[in-house]
Amino acid sequence: MSGHDAPAEPDAGPHDAGQGEYPVEWEADVVLRDGSTTHVRPIRPSDAPALQRFHMGQSERSTYLRFFANIERLSDRDLARFTVVDHDERVALVAVKRVGEDAREDIIGVARFDKVTPHEAEVAFNIADAEQGRGLGSVLLEHLAVAARERGVRRFSAEVLPQNGKMLAVFQEAGYATSQHVDDGIVAVSVDLDPTERSRAVMADREHRAEARSMHGLLTARRVLLVGPGPTAEPGTASRLMAERVLANASTDPGDGTFDVVGVAPPSGVADPSASPASPAEREAESDSAEGADSAEGADGDGVAGSPAVRFFARIADVPGPVDLALLALPPHEAIAATAELERLGVRAVVVLSAGYAETGPEGLALRRELLRTAHAAGMRVVGPATYGLFTTHVEHRLNASLAEVLPPAGSIGIFCQSAPTAVTLLATALRRGIGVSSFVSAGHRADVSGNDLMQFWQDDPETSVVCLYLESIGNPRKFSRIARRLASVKPVVVVTAGRSGQVVPPGHAVRSTRAPRRTLDEMLRQSGVIHAENTHHLVDIAQLLAYQPLPGGRRIGLLTSSAALTALVAEAVGSAGLVVSDRSGFVAEDADDDEVEAAVAAIFAPDACDVVVAVHVPTVRPRGEAFSRAVARAAAASGRTTVASVLGMHGLAEELSAPDPANPDGPPVHVPAYSTPEDAVAAVGAVVGYARWREADHGTVERPTGVDSDGARALVEAALVGDTVVDLDAQDVVRLLAAYGIELWPSRRVRTADEAVAAAHDIGWPVALKSTAESLRHRADLGGVRLDIGDEDELRDDVEQMRQTLAAVLPGARSTGTGGDEQGDLGGPAPFEVQRMADAGVACVVRSTEDQLFGPVVSFGLAGDAVDLLGDVSYGVPPLTDVDVATMVRSIRAAPRLFGYMGAPVADTAALEDLLARVSLMADELPELRSVEIYPVVVAEHGAAVLGARVQVAGAQRADTLRRALPG
Repeated sequence: MSGHDAPAEPDAGPHDAGQGEYPVEWEADVVLRDGSTTHVRPIRPSDAPALQRFHMGQSERSTYLRFFANIERLSDRDLARFTVVDHDERVALVAVKRVGEDAREDIIGVARFDKVTPHEAEVAFNIADAEQGRGLGSVLLEHLAVAARERGVRRFSAEVLPQNGKMLAVFQEAGYATSQHVDDGIVAVSVDLDPTERSRAVMADREHRAEARSMHGLLTARRVLLVGPGPTAEPGTASRLMAERVLANASTDPGDGTFDVVGVAPPSGVADPSASPASPAEREAESDSAEGADSAEGADGDGVAGSPAVRFFARIADVPGPVDLALLALPPHEAIAATAELERLGVRAVVVLSAGYAETGPEGLALRRELLRTAHAAGMRVVGPATYGLFTTHVEHRLNASLAEVLPPAGSIGIFCQSAPTAVTLLATALRRGIGVSSFVSAGHRADVSGNDLMQFWQDDPETSVVCLYLESIGNPRKFSRIARRLASVKPVVVVTAGRSGQVVPPGHAVRSTRAPRRTLDEMLRQSGVIHAENTHHLVDIAQLLAYQPLPGGRRIGLLTSSAALTALVAEAVGSAGLVVSDRSGFVAEDADDDEVEAAVAAIFAPDACDVVVAVHVPTVRPRGEAFSRAVARAAAASGRTTVASVLGMHGLAEELSAPDPANPDGPPVHVPAYSTPEDAVAAVGAVVGYARWREADHGTVERPTGVDSDGARALVEAALVGDTVVDLDAQDVVRLLAAYGIELWPSRRVRTADEAVAAAHDIGWPVALKSTAESLRHRADLGGVRLDIGDEDELRDDVEQMRQTLAAVLPGARSTGTGGDEQGDLGGPAPFEVQRMADAGVACVVRSTEDQLFGPVVSFGLAGDAVDLLGDVSYGVPPLTDVDVATMVRSIRAAPRLFGYMGAPVADTAALEDLLARVSLMADELPELRSVEIYPVVVAEHGAAVLGARVQVAGAQRADTLRRALPG
């Protein structure tokens, strides 16, 4: 795949483009279509030899499609022109991989643009023949487009030969607005780089497929290599204990895989290969004899007696490939060196069990980055460091590559967690309750593989029906929200966060800090359809209900208990959970016979009796019999109604609470999950009912309001930027910026004297409002900073004088000048007053947006007033927001009734308010340079919403989730 970029003419002058400052922020590791990784970075002058090798390795056809001529070798002038760029007018990105024992970087793809006008550039691509079909072209286009937009380019143009279908497809399938025409046998292509809904969707779909494929390779590994610290490691060290634990697990049950072991002492009776390493010739012979073999038994290494799937080698170099997955229990420097050796074996992923990286300080963080660079350059993903490992119970892919000695049974729950100690707790709880797990991954310090990757995989995994995540930190909340929302629409996602705010940064986690309000995380999860569990106990409670019972059809709860008092207590819990108690609820006495039990159960499971059955049986003096539990289980299986139970002595899955499925007698039984307390059962039901309602609801669409000039807004913001310095836009720029998004800011006039105020009022139109411009008194009518509904000149002059005197008293040290004086005081600067036309009476509101370096843009809404701020009656949204999200923001605050005719007041024009919120959301989403936006006050009247004031601050963009795919690093 290639695009036209003609070589230099023989008589071309010397290359004079200087090498600009190297944009290190453009470097990124990426996941390709096949799940492997590569590194993308700006080209360097030192890449000339690699570029020549790349060029000479291309076929004649590829060279012809690229240059419209067959060029066997690039001239020195061409090499200089292609590798020495200024990273502004001329930009080139390369995809590289490391090859050979010296880890030489080879170029496998090139993308470049050269500006032809300030806003248009010619673009060209060239992908190595051997690397085509892996999605490199689309990845390079994404990264080049982001770089181009940063440099002010809004359109790419290219000349492509008609037979170069792959190049044309890259443009057409990217989702951008494109046009093309044929001129003299050449296809001229034009690509508008402004993101579209389709381009965002295309990127998200490609990201999903690549990351899911990457995790598929991780969780379907068959050939595993375990590398321990070697015989010199002290007994009892963490690395040695981890390696020995994995080896013991593999020796007991290797699953459907094979384990090669290096650096771990074999059990007694098995020769230690490290004692007498084979010669290179012997190793080569052994490797040849192992080619194509699926069994680990034979001359390749000494195996464990009774476990031919485990064999031992002296060094990584002795291991015959291929290997799918490597587990490293090594100190950091040794782990990095081992990772470099693994490329030869075709390893897809590395699981780093040991710690010693970012949690140790800056040196450890540098080691973590080196580990990632080494792995990604070799096409490998990294799980960890400090991970508990992973396992899968998939049919034909059973594998225990974890530190867990006993695994939960096979099932349909996918579990992701970060902390190794939490992994121990979660797995022990699942095992104790008998609930089944499909796959489990502990990310440890989450240097690379994250919950986002696993969600991408689990969305398409037929073995997984419920997804559970324990998150100590969220590195990219916007991406998390995007992926979780798509997954939650087809499978439930249950999340526990370490700290309700999501602001916990445990040692070892390289996470951006946040100043977003604590409720931001809750709102992000709500928008995504995620069930936010209170703790790990609550998470497992919810998971066992989702995994073994159907989703509820409503929120009517039928109670069947063993006493009237118990029914009343459980009914209270039901009401507290926002659910409704069915009038068919009742109890069956402790001494009831089997017929009475069956009758009571039949009544509560009758058609239309309820949506969910909560069965509670706690005998006080008599021994607990099985009649109640078995009757409930049979009825639940026959009716298909969501059912939970709290029965004395039962927790999780119990045989007594299971029954054959009448619809599938030969299939697995239907289990009614048991809970320790009725309150636990009801809490789980409440969470699942909320999720079921979210699944059924219309979540709306992200609609682009009319009358938006994104290009004009971006040009204005870019012109105002001064590096990373926070800049307050002046009044005219604020008006222009808001106008670019279809928001009209009502005009106002700053004045010094009463005469100027009267003149302004005549120009603006009566009646008017008079406001103080002093920072501490803005919008403070209670402190004399605002006078409203001034109808004539005399009243305005009086108000100016009264406000001047009041403000002089409120602001100590302020000087008063009288109505005609021009002395400047401290009442608000050179122009202490502001005159503005009065808006129609309505409800005063505040709309804000803040660019948080972790969450990205966070939009908030509330009514105006100190009480609202003090009580925190504010709603939050994380763009992009759908029309339903915006409507929910308006209606979710406690003071919302004031907008809907409270106490006989006129109903406010909430449609106009929602339109304003949607425009602010779009502006915040499109312009990451908007550090803060405050629109205050917004007066929402019976007809329309008047924007009376606004302030905007801009600074250099710092957003993590951009329009390009990139791994953490």
